[in-house]
Amino acid sequence: MEASRNTPKRARTVRVSHPANAFRQEPPGFQRATFGFLSDDEVAWMRERVEDVLADYGVAILHPEAYKRFLAAGAKPGSDANRIRMPRELIREAMAATPKAVRLGGKEARFDMDLPRADGGFIMRTGTGAHGYVNPRDASYRKMDLTAVSEIAAVANTLDEVGFIAHPFVHGVPEVTSDIHSYGRLIGRTPKHIWMQPYQWENVDYLMRIAAIAAGGEAELRANPITSCITCSFTPLEFKYMDTHVIIKAGEYGIPLHACSLPSSGGTAPLSVPSMAIMSAAEIVGMTVMAHILSPGIPVIATPLMFTLDMRTGSALQSCVESLQAANMSVQLMKRGWGQVAHTYGSGSDTPDADHQSMAERAMLTQTVALAGADILGGVGQLECATVFSPVQAVLDNEVGAMMRRFVRKPSLDKEALNWDELMQIRTGGHFLDSAHTIATCRDQLAPRVFRRQGRDDYEKSGRRTAFDEARDAALAAIAAAPEQGLLSEEQEREIAALTARADEHIVAAYTGAVSVI
Repeated sequence: MEASRNTPKRARTVRVSHPANAFRQEPPGFQRATFGFLSDDEVAWMRERVEDVLADYGVAILHPEAYKRFLAAGAKPGSDANRIRMPRELIREAMAATPKAVRLGGKEARFDMDLPRADGGFIMRTGTGAHGYVNPRDASYRKMDLTAVSEIAAVANTLDEVGFIAHPFVHGVPEVTSDIHSYGRLIGRTPKHIWMQPYQWENVDYLMRIAAIAAGGEAELRANPITSCITCSFTPLEFKYMDTHVIIKAGEYGIPLHACSLPSSGGTAPLSVPSMAIMSAAEIVGMTVMAHILSPGIPVIATPLMFTLDMRTGSALQSCVESLQAANMSVQLMKRGWGQVAHTYGSGSDTPDADHQSMAERAMLTQTVALAGADILGGVGQLECATVFSPVQAVLDNEVGAMMRRFVRKPSLDKEALNWDELMQIRTGGHFLDSAHTIATCRDQLAPRVFRRQGRDDYEKSGRRTAFDEARDAALAAIAAAPEQGLLSEEQEREIAALTARADEHIVAAYTGAVSVI
């Protein structure tokens, strides 16, 4: 499909100069503090095990053309149907050739993101895949709908730690085209980059076409990709037709890929943290090799999303200790083992409410993943193991992200930063309140936006307002201030609406024989 040649070109596509970046930037000389469970030798050892999995056992590829292309590239048939074994030379060639940097564009230049960031920092994104929505007005729960998508965009547009937004699953529309409806609504409601998540292979062309319309044309989309797309493995070690189709179409449209593995330890992966990290890395490397064969030169972002089954209930957990350890190891392995841009959950909780447990779990997750060196921290606003979205929680997560950005900034030890000369001459009973150093650096302190710093008297006078109350007010203010008409031209909106209606007519009819909604 090609974007209409008559689509009006927005001024955004004329990239003459870049205004100030919308995201917080670290100061010159910034060093990022790190923590990981793996030594360099252990990273090298696990990298070898990943190659063993791919070369000696292999992966199942259900896309016939991709299977043929692998064989033509030197792969060998595996032990069962559809399985191929990748030569180590092919793996190393692909991993070396795949770009180690990626541009995630915004509709406005100030929202462009170049990863890895030049300042060494990270970017955050909202949660995806949620079927449920917590209304910020009264904390009531409902199924996700298109109104909720607009509200998510309105809130995320105001969060300066959030670099891009993921479209959720929506109800109230035909189920098999839910992704098209959700994506079409979101792309017209935010100037930020969007993460595309197709639900079936027939929908991919429609989603790519919508992105091209919003960008102003296919050439404009390739020049500045305002969207990126997820492609997933089917753990353990299998690649579905749809996700292989995504890789092919991403190459045609110039869309960066998030190669995503979602193992569940104790279910689709061994009940072992290192084994889960190895399996996830094998699937991501496998997708990267596939992209090298099918869409050479396309950027691939390593995206391990780690889950652990609760052995008592069978429920998937994203914020338990084992999942945190696996996320840390996986980021280390992908970044230090192959130099890939890394993306994983950096926020989220296994509880269904924005409560004390949620804040404790997501604070641990954010810190664990940020210290591992992840470039993208996903999951802002998500609850109940990534199945529910809360705008109030998203505002709180933005605050945690700001704190974590500052936390991983390694403090300088130079003489000026220490205020060494004055320290060595301080008089007995003296202070540093009027120090020139204090006056010069005091504004660099991180000032919270919704977290509270007050004494008991002020707290009581406020009616015992908490950070949750502040976050709720911020979310509601963002929703109230959002323009109703969206950001695209009327013609672009009409083209997207017509394309969505065409998808309902063709795809829904093919599946059900009639248009049905959920």
